[in-house]
Amino acid sequence: MSTPEPPFSNLQVSRKLSIAKDVVLFELRHPQGLLLPAFTAGSHLTVETQAGMRRNYSLCSDPAELLAYQIAVKREANGRGGSRAMADALGEGSLLKASQPRNNFELDRRAKQFLFIAGGIGITPILSMMRHLRRQRDVKFRLIYCTRDAQCTAFLAELQSDFPGQIQVHHDGGHIDQALDLWSEFETPKQEQVYCCGPKGLMDSVADMSGHWPSGAVHFESFGIDASHLPPNTAFNVWLQKSGQRIAVSAEQSILEALRAYGHPVASSCESGTCGTCRTSLLGGEADHRDMVLMDDEKARSIMVCVSRAKSAELVLDL
Repeated sequence: MSTPEPPFSNLQVSRKLSIAKDVVLFELRHPQGLLLPAFTAGSHLTVETQAGMRRNYSLCSDPAELLAYQIAVKREANGRGGSRAMADALGEGSLLKASQPRNNFELDRRAKQFLFIAGGIGITPILSMMRHLRRQRDVKFRLIYCTRDAQCTAFLAELQSDFPGQIQVHHDGGHIDQALDLWSEFETPKQEQVYCCGPKGLMDSVADMSGHWPSGAVHFESFGIDASHLPPNTAFNVWLQKSGQRIAVSAEQSILEALRAYGHPVASSCESGTCGTCRTSLLGGEADHRDMVLMDDEKARSIMVCVSRAKSAELVLDL
């Protein structure tokens, strides 16, 4: 089933602030100062940059505050260009096209205890959740926050001041052998609902350790693969077999964006390689798979056009 395109409207950047190494906070308001649409903790916006690139960013602001939304963008030097366009070119006073908030990471409203596990920029939806829950006097929650170092830790001072005794911050220095061992948290199932957001390695680790927990007790939202380890993007072509059209994909575009620009819409949702909505049949060429969905035996005949690229000069798609 196709995912409907979200309605977009203009929001104005009222504040832009560097809050950690390569992390920029944007405050977005209605251009006429009106209240913004309500949202629930864990929601995200789809934004469209001036170059036409669409990206999803979690809201990190308190759902009770509707005069402004807050999002935090990690600038990925080797990413697909959307975060660079946001961090480098979008200034205070600029207008940004954004969808209404949508939520694929809802809090369990019945739960009274939560464990949040965040890695890097994965703190953003979890911060919104914590801001929401601190008004609920009968709910207990705590946070384990894993980052490279203090300089890379977004919202560190705010978390320490606003949630004393509820946070544990671990810095691994970028070394796998210094990663936090979470087994003590998951060895014995607890009454907590677990919400985890961050890079693939963290998500996989938590999923492996919590397999014996009750179904529905552990929730995940991913920001996709770690772009810092990817090779630089290069240009290539896609050949659409059904329409007979050859489309150039620049180094700054995803296949999905190039298709969209030439009037070939493909159903999409996450645009970060995590949901599988944009799966497209691959008929020829060698793909550079960068998604978190396809199994190894599917990669010869399918591609996620929102994030994956080409190793060959051209890909042939069943479009």
